[in-house]
Amino acid sequence: MTYLIRDAVMELERHASGQGWDQPPRVYALVPTAELARQEPALASMLGLDPSADPAELTPVEQEALPDGVPLEEALGSIAWPEAVAGCALVLERLVVKGSDETLDPPRGADTGEWAKAQDGSEEIRMVAGVLRDGGRHAALRMRSHDSDDQVLNGEDLVPALTSALALTFEEE
Repeated sequence: MTYLIRDAVMELERHASGQGWDQPPRVYALVPTAELARQEPALASMLGLDPSADPAELTPVEQEALPDGVPLEEALGSIAWPEAVAGCALVLERLVVKGSDETLDPPRGADTGEWAKAQDGSEEIRMVAGVLRDGGRHAALRMRSHDSDDQVLNGEDLVPALTSALALTFEEE
């Protein structure tokens, strides 16, 4: 089964955009819509899900918040998905410093976030990355300075480190 990972990621990107900026990271299970509608009819009715939906359609189901103060890699490393989950997605905001090939190191003891904001070329971005259990992946990226739906970048290999980290949540130990 080839699930519609691109559609799920772009739906989550539009949803995140509607929530505004400065949001915490959010993790979603991606479950087959038709299966969810069949197994949870009350929820399906509340959400307007159709049990006869395209079998490849995915519904994002928001998970509990990631723990505060825990590095993202560690938090993702603690996630294990049940078999009913076809994929997962992460919505994450970051500050990047663009336009330089050199490595920039913040001064010792400085607040790195405040230091980064003060750098020339700093840019706030929102990334939505999704992966499927079968290896499919897609990501979307919106820059705060170009905050419109027609300026959203998206593709399979847009944020490979993030999609690779999400894919690890499906590996059995």
